[in-house]
Amino acid sequence: MTIYEVYSHPVLVRYRTSICSRATVFLLIVLLLTYISPLLIAYRSQGFWLKQSTYEEQPNIRFRYEVLLIAATNTTDNYVAWSTFSYFNNLLGDNLRIPLLLVKEDDINQDGKMDKLNFRLELPLSSSEQVYSMQLILTFSYQLFRMSTFEMQSMAYIHHSSSLPGSQLYIDGDLKLQQRQALNHRGLDTRYN
Repeated sequence: MTIYEVYSHPVLVRYRTSICSRATVFLLIVLLLTYISPLLIAYRSQGFWLKQSTYEEQPNIRFRYEVLLIAATNTTDNYVAWSTFSYFNNLLGDNLRIPLLLVKEDDINQDGKMDKLNFRLELPLSSSEQVYSMQLILTFSYQLFRMSTFEMQSMAYIHHSSSLPGSQLYIDGDLKLQQRQALNHRGLDTRYN
């Protein structure tokens, strides 16, 4: 049995669109997800087969305006002291001396993190008192954010003693974190608070 063609009509269909269409946007998104996102994931994860890695980060350190000062005024047990803690000051009685305190934090390189602390303390003494040794405690807030979110309160302990009385003491130092174990890689690490 043969089939006969009774009627035929050619159909020409043309689809036209501009370059800014939904199909073009969809194609670009697929290309980005296919090629660019794996590269970004590999870059952000610091590589695929790392066995060991280290990094350095400048911490955000802020002075907490908490100070404790004890100054020995002779070679025996006489001392004068002051603190920003009122309960400690109440315990001192006649040994309390209220100093003039000037504090300025400087951001030298304008990166939003404080680089330098200028701390000046002038302690009023009577004419019979001379300072032979001094102990000073300053507290700081220490924060890391880049690879590990880490927060702790830290302190600087300054001690100086001499057999001769002194009228001024200049200190220049650095705050450094000596880490004994790895920090947590996710979540907020507050184990040292």
